[in-house]
Amino acid sequence: MKSITMNRIVISLITVSLLAINSFSQNPDFYIFLAFGQSNMEGNATPETQDKTSVNERFQLLPAVDWPDKSRTKGKWTTAVPPLCRSGTGLNPCDYFGRTLVDSLPENIKIGIINVSVAGCAIDMFDKAKYQSYISGEASWMKDIANQYSGNPYARLVEMGKAAQKDGVIKGILLHQGETDAYKGGWPAKVKVIYDNLIKDLSLDASKIPLLAGDLLSPSTEVQSLPKTLPNSYVISSSGLKGSDQYHFVADSYRQFGKRYGIKMLELLRQQGTGIVAKSSRDMFNNSGFALYNNVEFGNGNASVSFEIPQRAFVSLKAYTLGGKELADLAGEEYPQGRHVLEFREKVKQTGVFVIKMRSGSFSAARTIMVGAR
Repeated sequence: MKSITMNRIVISLITVSLLAINSFSQNPDFYIFLAFGQSNMEGNATPETQDKTSVNERFQLLPAVDWPDKSRTKGKWTTAVPPLCRSGTGLNPCDYFGRTLVDSLPENIKIGIINVSVAGCAIDMFDKAKYQSYISGEASWMKDIANQYSGNPYARLVEMGKAAQKDGVIKGILLHQGETDAYKGGWPAKVKVIYDNLIKDLSLDASKIPLLAGDLLSPSTEVQSLPKTLPNSYVISSSGLKGSDQYHFVADSYRQFGKRYGIKMLELLRQQGTGIVAKSSRDMFNNSGFALYNNVEFGNGNASVSFEIPQRAFVSLKAYTLGGKELADLAGEEYPQGRHVLEFREKVKQTGVFVIKMRSGSFSAARTIMVGAR
């Protein structure tokens, strides 16, 4: 009788353990990014057709609120078609940040965004020790936004971050805020307090969690000085971007801004040795010995692509934007057998993330590469 009882206990324990494993199945290839800020991170430009179509399902949003029309549910992952903050918000840097990462990283990597932003707010809105006194003196419309996050946007960001950690791994934090208060002193120290709180409350390793802060439409020395106060932070330039008014970007500038965030994050992932744009040897080669390797990028901005062919053959190499527009014809001639390195910086003047496509006979391959500034 005791033996039967013990067997039942063991079976019960095994069942409970299996249920626990199934309920907490973290995918290390699911990269999660937290985003917060004010109206530019909410999104102030109306998404266009190009923004709402062909969004890769590897790019996901974890809504921090329910959509009024019930099309999206708080805490339920969905494809990251804009808007990526709340219903009624617009295009923001997260949109093309995520697309840039998805287009640039191996196909096993997924990208997730959590965006908790409040138009018009000062950075104190996200300080868990100050938000109550801050919001009490603000306009009713701002209180209404905060109330969609149960009156505490910081707590909602942490709540959703913890939920996301059951599915993936937090890799970074995106910030765009400061139109209200980053032209005054003390802004970097306030950002550091919030960053430190997020690291503690989400049990993160600060050395592995960079914070990317976008500069303002009218550049701010306070924003630009953030890395002096917060070591693992990086400022994303707004140089050359256009505004729809004194504070907000036009749609195309949100796209470019998001790509700049993405390019910087790709660089940081590469430095960490994670998320490197790499393919398996099976993907690089076909059975006949043709190969297109990953790019080589040097500190001075020079970039090259290398390929290998098993016999003398005609090789075509072209560079394209992520959207498929041809940028340059890099090669179109016969090459002898062996490995060849082709520097292409003189033909591709732009910086950013590009696609290199190779064709030689029946062999074809493509690589997504990142080219830095000179």
